[in-house]
Amino acid sequence: MSDHAGAFSGGIAGRARRGPDRAGRGGHGHDLLSATGHGQGGPASKFVTVAYGFWIFLLSDIIIFSAFFAAYAVLSKATAGGPTGKDLFELTRVAVQTGLLLTSSFTGGLATLAAHRRSMAATQSWLLVTGLLGVAFLFLEVQEFAAMVGEQAGPSRSAFLSAFFALVGCHGTHVGLGLLWLGTMMAQLWVKGFRADFLRRLHCFGLFWHALDIIWVAIFTLVYLLGASP
Repeated sequence: MSDHAGAFSGGIAGRARRGPDRAGRGGHGHDLLSATGHGQGGPASKFVTVAYGFWIFLLSDIIIFSAFFAAYAVLSKATAGGPTGKDLFELTRVAVQTGLLLTSSFTGGLATLAAHRRSMAATQSWLLVTGLLGVAFLFLEVQEFAAMVGEQAGPSRSAFLSAFFALVGCHGTHVGLGLLWLGTMMAQLWVKGFRADFLRRLHCFGLFWHALDIIWVAIFTLVYLLGASP
């Protein structure tokens, strides 16, 4: 993730040195560093400040997830005589979900590199693949929830299931909102080209999607693997 971000930022700086007339489709790329301050000690560019602000948002989001993880850890044994994780979790399905999400993070990185090259076809293609992988992940998650509710193992059955649905459902909601963001961004890129503000959003989307990957790996390990163990 840091390599992609570094390459992306480095490419932006390189285009700025080459001049605004060569930076981006339609000459819009020069806006990317338009907020750069005066001299070496001036204020940071808008790209840097936006990324910094988005990191703060991500950290606040991780704090929220930490609270959900803590609640799940406390309530994971409170099954009230109902089904346990070992009875409910299908590790094969979860492994497929994990593969889908990790692959989508990789294709999202490829989309960022394609945007760095100002290749509209490649950027849109990799973003589309990222979105389709995310949709497949979300479909399997909804299917799992529906199956559990059908087996009378909904969130109201026990404290354990309430914590499970809250934690995994919160992550799924983030994935759904990320897909909505992705679709909107693809339409904006297609209509208006590689404008500086869209490139900043693409960078922030990459950070957001990678963060969801990290959280999912924690869910996969602490919820599913430990929950399905004897």
